[in-house]
Amino acid sequence: MKDNSDINQITDEDLVRKCIANERQYQELLYRKYSDQMYSVCLSYNKNEDEACDILQDSFIKVFRKLEQFNFESSLKGWIRRIVVNTALDQYRKQKRHEEKLDSYSKVVISPVIGNVIERINAQDLIALVNELPSRAAIVLKLYAIEGYAHKEIAEKLDISEGTSKSQLHRARTLLKKLLSKNNEK
Repeated sequence: MKDNSDINQITDEDLVRKCIANERQYQELLYRKYSDQMYSVCLSYNKNEDEACDILQDSFIKVFRKLEQFNFESSLKGWIRRIVVNTALDQYRKQKRHEEKLDSYSKVVISPVIGNVIERINAQDLIALVNELPSRAAIVLKLYAIEGYAHKEIAEKLDISEGTSKSQLHRARTLLKKLLSKNNEK
C-alpha cells in the first residue's frame, strides 16, 4: 500500500499482520491511524505537551513490541488505548516517586542549623560537596536519598549488610552537614 490516504481501507487485521512482518510503511500507517487520538489520551493524563509526546512515543514502542500478543478479542484501538493509559500511569507514578525522592532528599539534607545554607548553595556546589564524601558514604547517600533505594536494595547492590548501609548513610549525613557548615562559614 503506497498511498497513505487509503489508511481506513485496510483492515486492522491486515495492518497488524503487516506490522508484525516488519513492513515499515504499515507500521507508519498504524501510527498515523491512531496517533492523534492517542495523543489526546496522553494529554488527558499529562497536560505538559512535551511529556505527552514522550508518553505517546513510549506507548507506540510498546505497541510495536507487543503487537504479536494482540488477539483481536477487542478492538485494536481499545488495545492501543490501554497501553497508552498504562504508559501514562507509569509515567505519573515515576514522576511522583521522583518528586518524593526530591522531597525526601531535601529532608535528609536540610536541618534547622543548615537550612539557610541550602538556600544559598546551588545544585552544582551541593553535588560537589556530596562528591567530597568518602566514596561508599557518597554512593549510599545517592542511592538512598536521590535514587530512592531501600537499605536492603543498597546492601544487595553494594554487597554489604543493611546495617553497613544505614551506618554509611548516617556517616554521609553527618559529614555533609559538616561540609555545609564549613561552606557557610566561607
